[in-house]
Amino acid sequence: MTRRTVRIAMNGVTGRMGHRQHLVRSLLALREQGGLPLDDGTVIWPEPVLVGRSAPRVRALAERHGLAWSPDLDTVLADDTVEIYFDAQVTAAREPAVQKAIAAGKHLYVEKPVAAGLAQALDLARRAQDAGVKHGVVQDKLFLPGLRKLRRLLDGGFFGRVLSVRGEFGYWVFEGDWQPAQRPSWNYRAEDGGGIASDMFPHWEYVLHELFGPVRAVQARVTTHLPRRWDESGTPYEATADDAAYALFELDGGVLAQINSSWAVRVHRDELLEFQVDGTEGSAVAGLRRCRFQHRAGTPKPVWNPDLPSTEPFRDQWQEVPDNAEFDNAFKVQWELFLRHVVADGPWQWDLWAGARGVRLAELGLRSSAEGRRLPVPELTR
Repeated sequence: MTRRTVRIAMNGVTGRMGHRQHLVRSLLALREQGGLPLDDGTVIWPEPVLVGRSAPRVRALAERHGLAWSPDLDTVLADDTVEIYFDAQVTAAREPAVQKAIAAGKHLYVEKPVAAGLAQALDLARRAQDAGVKHGVVQDKLFLPGLRKLRRLLDGGFFGRVLSVRGEFGYWVFEGDWQPAQRPSWNYRAEDGGGIASDMFPHWEYVLHELFGPVRAVQARVTTHLPRRWDESGTPYEATADDAAYALFELDGGVLAQINSSWAVRVHRDELLEFQVDGTEGSAVAGLRRCRFQHRAGTPKPVWNPDLPSTEPFRDQWQEVPDNAEFDNAFKVQWELFLRHVVADGPWQWDLWAGARGVRLAELGLRSSAEGRRLPVPELTR
């Protein structure tokens, strides 16, 4: 057995997502299982090098996990033993850091959105292409158990002709006055790159694109339901970014996808994210982990009568898609694919061009809301 160490500069992992999902549940989890084995017997051993602007926080995190660290990105990028640059910073800080990593010849794996706007996202993709480095964007929702089960139904032809997709995502993010908010305050400041459309539309783009087809048009309405919030220090501030987005996406083949995203909604569903897919032969509801389905032959015959209480147990009329496999952490699964891509040239399709599609959809969604009209989504020119 040959161990192949891959050193990875990780920038922005003092934040919740970067720390918990990418560092602890992905790369450190890979180390705990003995590394990532390849078909030829080689074992990939990820070696994180933590980077960040707050030296005390980065040092504390590195010492907790026994990892190397540095407060200086330039120094880390100048190290020839570092092969991959990973970025989970706030969106506004991502573009200049990724540019530096490309110039240093590092392979790239970055969170979404990849940049603040389409022009910047395309510039990063072209720079990476010209530099000949491998590049990837986190598209974790595709690897969730619920959506993998949904894909199983799609691949098996269960739905017949898909008609529509309905998505509900969100939860109540506390304002921060009498209960601390569950999300960082920058999410609600447009000047810092915040906003739910910029955050979630890139997710919806790759989910719709991969499962149902490319988005061809969008009509959206974004709003700020809660204009006043309190930051981490308890100081009130004006929320300048949208905290809810309601959108209709038109896909290839006439499929319509309606997705609501909100940080100002109280949850009355089984999971924080759910998609209902309706087709000529059957329907399914997929969440983060579960997926239930109802076939055409088993569809009941509800009768509308508002004068009598409904006695039908609608939820009980659906069947559960079985696991039939063990589902690992969605972030870890994609990290494994990217590491195989870098070391062994394994298959990979979730690159910076795919990330740019997501930025474009968010940009068009915000523009659609501002102009109050439906906008076409053109093909992306590389």
